[in-house]
Amino acid sequence: MASDSDDTKTLEDKEADPNPSGQAPLAVEEGDDDVGRLPAVLGVDRYVHAAFFIAALIASYLAAQILGLIWNTLTGFPEAVRAVPLLLEYSEDERGTICLVIGAVVGVLSVLRYYRRPSIKGWAFGVAQELGRVTWPARDTVTNGTLVVIVASLIATIYVTLLDRFWGYLTNLVYGA
Repeated sequence: MASDSDDTKTLEDKEADPNPSGQAPLAVEEGDDDVGRLPAVLGVDRYVHAAFFIAALIASYLAAQILGLIWNTLTGFPEAVRAVPLLLEYSEDERGTICLVIGAVVGVLSVLRYYRRPSIKGWAFGVAQELGRVTWPARDTVTNGTLVVIVASLIATIYVTLLDRFWGYLTNLVYGA
């Protein structure tokens, strides 16, 4: 069944429209220059994917560091080495590489697990959509605001430094050197 908007289109409009369904094309034809439009096509999805990618990097790094810490700590306990002689089979440099690989696998798998959860993914896309609706200030406004903060911080630093020197001088006069 056609929608009302399809009924109001004339035959000429339908023939002139290369994509009458209104959906995005599945493939790009040769000669199409969509490279510049790609970020606009992805919309807020790019922020969600970037956030999950960064989360995977952080989780991988943390997992590798924690695993390396545990492994190196266990090698210091004779009971652990007697129970698991494999702990000393690798040098410290090799342990770091092995922990990095295992940490990468653990980090990526844990983030993929959360990415596939509909509640987490829906929440992330909702946050990205809300951030996409925000009207962000212009670059000039941000630059001017940053400059004002830096100048005010410098003035405050100079003022506090002068007060500290002055009170230090007075304290030396009163109590002697």
